[in-house]
Amino acid sequence: MDLEAVSTSIHVDTAISSDIALSCNKLLETQKQITMVEEQLTKLKEAESLLSEQTIPNLMQQAGIAMLKLADGSSVEVKPFYAARIPQTKVEEAFQWLRDNGFGDLIKNNVTLTFGRSEDNVAKSLVDELKKKGHNVNQTEKVEPMTLKAFVREQIQAGRNVPSDLFGVYVANKTKITTKE
Repeated sequence: MDLEAVSTSIHVDTAISSDIALSCNKLLETQKQITMVEEQLTKLKEAESLLSEQTIPNLMQQAGIAMLKLADGSSVEVKPFYAARIPQTKVEEAFQWLRDNGFGDLIKNNVTLTFGRSEDNVAKSLVDELKKKGHNVNQTEKVEPMTLKAFVREQIQAGRNVPSDLFGVYVANKTKITTKE
């Protein structure tokens, strides 16, 4: 058998492979620029946070003022900021704390049906009843993020203690600048 007659020739268009190489280099350069801009954004956000949560509130506290109104109608005000998030490793413990302290109605239960905040006990008994009847029931419990944030703010403002480790509590002052346009 004549191998030369059987084999087919392979043609590579070098102009297109050159374009591929150029485009790949452009992609790498673009990805590098994106990384640099993301790093710059992270640094800018850190600077913003420092100014908003520490520098300006501290200066205004030293000056003994809570709000500053400027001649052009704009104002600077420092207000408390609250954040909370239950760490994944603390969900059961946090839910138990809520139940033990009379706040179990903050917990939502989902069993194919969605139960309201105050229906915690109804959801649990229905899941138990359905499991006893041999049904494969999936139950999820959660506290809505905005509900948790509002709860933490209310408890702190009322002078009550909320376990920071269970609820990822973050309290800071934030500067709000309102401009007159």
